[in-house]
Amino acid sequence: MWEEILTANSYYDFDYTLQRWSYDPLTKLDQEERWVDVPVKLTNGSHVVRVQAHGTTARPSFSISSEDEDAIEALIQHVQYLFQWDRNLENVQSHFLNTNLADLFSAYPGTPIVKDFHLYDCLVKVIIHQQLNMKFAHTLSTRFVERLGYQKDGVWFYPEPETVAEVPYEELRKLQFSQRKAEYVIDASRKIVEGELDLEWLARQADEEVMKHLVKIRGIGPWTAENWLMFGVGRENLLPKADIGIQNALKSYFNLEDKPSKEQMESFSESWPPYQSYASLTLWRSIE
Repeated sequence: MWEEILTANSYYDFDYTLQRWSYDPLTKLDQEERWVDVPVKLTNGSHVVRVQAHGTTARPSFSISSEDEDAIEALIQHVQYLFQWDRNLENVQSHFLNTNLADLFSAYPGTPIVKDFHLYDCLVKVIIHQQLNMKFAHTLSTRFVERLGYQKDGVWFYPEPETVAEVPYEELRKLQFSQRKAEYVIDASRKIVEGELDLEWLARQADEEVMKHLVKIRGIGPWTAENWLMFGVGRENLLPKADIGIQNALKSYFNLEDKPSKEQMESFSESWPPYQSYASLTLWRSIE
C-alpha cells in the first residue's frame, strides 16, 4: 500500500463530485467518509486508486492510495488529470460574480467539472444516455458494464472497445437497448478498433475540430459531442443548449414562464465565456 497527499490550486467542492458520481450505481464510493475508488486503466493493466478528501471546500486536500505498486507516478498523474486540481476555481468564481449568474455561483462555490474515468467510458455512456431519463439511462449503462466489463477489488471497469466491437447487436438488445442505440455503441467501438476514431488524439484537438469530427459518426450529435468534451476531456467552455436540464435550470433561475429559446440562451450566456462548462455544471447542480 502506498499513499500520497495532494492539494488543489484553489477551493474545490469534492463532495459535489461524490454527489454526481453517486447517481451511477457502478461507482464505488462513500459520501459520508468522503472517498471514491477510481478504476484506472494503464498499459500495464487495471488498477484501483482510492481518493479520500480530508480538507474543506475552501482548503481542499486529498490522499491518494492503492495496493498496486506498479506505475505509481502514472496513477497519480491520471488522478490529477481526472480531478483537474490544477484548475483555479477561484478565477472562475470571480469571473461569474460579475455576470448574471452571480447569485448562483455565490450559492455553489468551487463546483468542478466532474469527469468520467476514461475517454472511451465517457463516449459509450453519453451515447447510451442520450434522449433517456437519468434512471433508465443508468440502468442501461449498468447492464452494459455488468455484461461486458469486469471487476477488480469490487470496482467496475468498462469493457475495452475491442470487446464491444465483437458483440452482435442482439446482445445489447437483450439488455433493452433499442436497435439504433445498440448499433451506435457497437459501431463506434468498431471505428476505434479499426483506427478510424482515435479518442486520445481527438482529446488534444480544439473544441471545434472535435465537434466536426464526432458529429460525422452515426449516432453522435452535437449534444453527445459536447458532453464528451466536457465530461470526458474536461473542456471549460461548453454550454449544451439543447440539454433539457440546462433549459429547466435557466427557466427557474431567471423566473421564465417557458423554457428559454436558443436566442435567449445565447443572450443570457454572452458574458460566460471562457468558462461556460462551469456555468453548465452549476446550473445542473441548482436543480438536482
